[in-house]
Amino acid sequence: KRDEQWAAQKAAERETKLSDLKKKKKVIFKRAEQYVKEYVSQEQDLIRMKREARAKGSFYVPAEPKLMVVIRIRGVCDMHPKTRKILQLLRLRQINNAVFLKANKAIMNMLRKVEPYIAYGYPNLKSVKEMIYKRGFGKVNKDRIPLTDNSIIEESLGKHDIICIEDLIHEIFTVGPSFKEANNFLWPFKLSSPKGGFIQKRRHYVEGGDAGNREEKINNLIRMM
Repeated sequence: KRDEQWAAQKAAERETKLSDLKKKKKVIFKRAEQYVKEYVSQEQDLIRMKREARAKGSFYVPAEPKLMVVIRIRGVCDMHPKTRKILQLLRLRQINNAVFLKANKAIMNMLRKVEPYIAYGYPNLKSVKEMIYKRGFGKVNKDRIPLTDNSIIEESLGKHDIICIEDLIHEIFTVGPSFKEANNFLWPFKLSSPKGGFIQKRRHYVEGGDAGNREEKINNLIRMM
């Protein structure tokens, strides 16, 4: 008799689990659809504004980007302790590490001080998606856990209404209200050396090297890494 009760209890639990999963899947699918619509409408708005400006014979100046990606391109050789400390604060402890950052004055001042050691710029949606999908690891109890399942994200960020990988990408890309928590959950990305290698690490990008701000051109570097 006890075995029957156990079996019934287990079956009931399984049923509730399955129904919860189905509901969650529906919510996730709806959210993903909504995000795609949002991204498309943003693109169309940008194109429309540019066309209107061109028709009037003027230029359209897009808003300042909110999101930056910073990649460390040099090692620890001949480094000033202050520079090392700033790179530690930015969580860039190893060569080819990358992190997302909010573009504001304080961050820009920090980046200027460590410019010879980093390459940074403004990533597009494709870069953010590829980095999180292909190289995304979460920080769970101080461990580096691969993002293989939405439940990992929900456990850590559920209280901020981030329950799946699409929510995480949206929060990072739009620099939403819970950007800080979402970004801290992401372990710094470990990228490979770029295909074909760097040109000249010690020179600024403007002088034909690799270091410093390369704005939208950072997306090409991310693809190579």
